[in-house]
This record gives sequence, structure tokens and C-alpha cells, in this order.
Amino acid sequence: MTDTDALNIPRSSFPRIVIIGGGFAGIALAKKLSKKEVQVVLLDKNNYHTFQPLLYQVSTGGLEPDSIAYPIRKILQDYPNFFFRMAKVQQVLHDEKVLVTNIGKLSYNYLVVAAGSETNFFGNFEIEKNAMAMKSIPQSLNLRSMILENFEQALLTDDLHERDALMNFVIVGGGPTGVELAGALAEIKKGILPKDYPDLDTRRAQINLIQSGDRILKEMSEEASIKAEDFLERLGVQIWKNTRVTGYDGKTVLTKTDLVFEAATLVWAAGVKGASIKGLDMEEVVVPGNRIKVNEFNQLIGYPEIFAIGDIACMHTDELPSGHPMMAQPAIQQGRHLGENLLNLIENKPMQPFIYEDKGSMATIGRNKAVADLKNYRFQGVFAWFVWMFVHLFFLIGFRNRMVVFVNWVYNYIRFDREARLIIRPYRRDYSLFRDRKKT
Repeated sequence: MTDTDALNIPRSSFPRIVIIGGGFAGIALAKKLSKKEVQVVLLDKNNYHTFQPLLYQVSTGGLEPDSIAYPIRKILQDYPNFFFRMAKVQQVLHDEKVLVTNIGKLSYNYLVVAAGSETNFFGNFEIEKNAMAMKSIPQSLNLRSMILENFEQALLTDDLHERDALMNFVIVGGGPTGVELAGALAEIKKGILPKDYPDLDTRRAQINLIQSGDRILKEMSEEASIKAEDFLERLGVQIWKNTRVTGYDGKTVLTKTDLVFEAATLVWAAGVKGASIKGLDMEEVVVPGNRIKVNEFNQLIGYPEIFAIGDIACMHTDELPSGHPMMAQPAIQQGRHLGENLLNLIENKPMQPFIYEDKGSMATIGRNKAVADLKNYRFQGVFAWFVWMFVHLFFLIGFRNRMVVFVNWVYNYIRFDREARLIIRPYRRDYSLFRDRKKT
């Protein structure tokens, strides 16, 4: 191998496999390749793995961020021939088999793109500028601070209209993220805000969930969708279906149906897209949703040494014409399977096609409320809630994280409280927007 990198990765007689991304797919692949005769280099812009399904609990003060994050180096510290570098990949020079990063160049024998996904604002730059996303721990901490700061600001104004806007929350997107966040906010309104803000009429706080289609949780069964909607409405969430948001300037939410909301907080959970990388953005490779088209081996067509797994990969099948869902299970399964295929490829053995085992999906709406569509069973309510908790605890990385999350859940359940409602890193926004509009 030509030594073209500046990342202080030692030369090796073993093939070098470079993995971009330390999410579910990248970590699953790295674990599969552990203790094998390959050199594995994992690159990520953060030095930790994030358990994204619980980000909404960080946003709503149920968990601290360190309970859903785990150091990548600690995950793989006992694996020989493993190297991690905290870096941002800027370009792939596929003809030269070289990566360009912000800390230097790195050569590879095989490249695996597991860069994950990012929030998709569908080209609406005004919404992108003013809305809150929830795809990372920093974004979740920003949202947590903003929620709490809005209530602090609501205490300081005598204008009822401004106060209502500060306590009005609009969530765009009726998928699991939007549904779970709406349920969590509704429980905060019911059980925590009256105690924290006794001098504020928190009954006027509103949680609005906007869905462009005719039902929420559209990827789940109709039974689960109906039950989730019932749970949310009983918690006081207002659900607006067949409504598409067209604009948000920081205060006013505009929709295609002329429905208008005055809200200080808009959370965008309406879609994701692949996190593209320069050099792999060719027209023959990228498909709608900014995902990379791969064959049944997760291999880029025309680039036999480059693979893509997880959210960014789009493998068309007869059963899944739009590719696999951008969720944790397909990512984990693809990572494990590709590990076997890479070893087969190195040993000149035939690779095996990836077959996805759909284990079902679930969403929690709040205390004792969840819906679950498993492979052979569908159920809702308390039992689904316990199953949801068990599954999420099982897939958390690290014994400490499992124990911390479990203890927090038990405490929150018994005390009906959320201890992590702290403004550790204030999210600065211009509240004069509301006062200036009042004057005009």
C-alpha cells in the first residue's frame, strides 16, 4: 500500500478497511471485523457513538446526553489493528483510493460509507434557518435549552399573545420522532410545568403535531396509527393531518391549507436524507433522498472497492422499491453482513446477498403508552411500553449507560419528574422578534 496518508496510521500487510461514520452501521461493521486479519480505520466527526432513538428524551430533560453517548475508542479498545481518528471527510478520490479529510489524506483498500443521515428541509431555507432539528446531541441540547428559555421569557412578558407564542410548540412530522417528542412535551406540560412555574398559567401551553399525510406513524400498521393518535389526543396534543408547512420565520408558521400558528418553537422532524460526500455524488450513484445506490452486496455499482451501509445506502428490492427504512435495525444488520462479505472478498470467496429481517417497529407516546408492530404480533398500551423500554435498553452500548437510563426511567416514573431540565448551554435567540411584531 502506498503511504499517502497524514493521519499517523501505521503501514500493515493486512488490507486496510476504512469506515466513514460511527453510527449503528459503522460500529456493527467494526465489531464484526474485530480480531480479523484486516486493518480497520474508523473516521467520525465526533469521538462518540450516539443512540439516536433516545435523543428526544435529552431534548425534554428526561436524560442527560452522556447516558445515550458512548466513546468510540472504548467500544473498540480491545480490538487489534483498529484505529480511530476524529475527522471530517471532505472528498473521496475513488480513482486513487484516497480519502481527503480535514486532518489529512488517508489511503484505503476498501471503503465503507456509513455516514448516516441528516435532517431534510426539502430546500426550504427559511425553515432550515429558523426551525430546530433533533439529529444530534448538540441539537437536542439546543432544543432543551430553548424550550426552558421560552418559559423563562414567558414569565417576563405582560402581553398575553406573546406569552402564548412562547408556550406554543409546533412539531412537523408524524413519524416516531415527532410522535415521541409530542408525547414527552405533553407529559411535561401536565406533570412538571405547573410545579416549576406556579406563577405562569401553563395550561395555555400548546403542543401541535403537524403531519402532511392522512395518518401519523404511516410506516406502522393502521391499528398502531389510530391508537397512537388516540393516546396523543388524550394527552392534549393537537394533531393536524393533511397539512403541509410552507414557511417559518421564527414566530409565524405558515401552511399550505392557510392554517397559521404563532409559535416560538418549531421542531422539524419531517424527513431525513443521506449525508452526502463529495466524490460520491455522481448522478449514476445518488438516488432520491440523497442516498447512495448499492447492489445486493451493499457495493456501489461500478466501484467494487466501495460499499455503503445504513441510512445512506439505498438497496432496491421488489419488496422495498425505495430501499430499506432509514432505521437502526437495517443499519446494524447491514454492518454485520458486510463484515462477513468483506472477509469473503479478501479470501476470494463469493459474497452473499443481504437479506433484511424485519423485526418490526415501535413507538412510545408517554407513560404506559406505546404501540408495537413486531414480526408476528401487534399490541398497544402498557405491555408495548415495557417491550419498548426493554428493547432500547438492550441496544444501548455500555453497562453504565443501561443502568443510568434504567434508573432515570424508574425515578421519572415514580416521581413523575425529569431532573435534567437544565439550561447548561443557553440557546441564544432574538426574543425582540416578538416584541417588535407587537409594536407593528
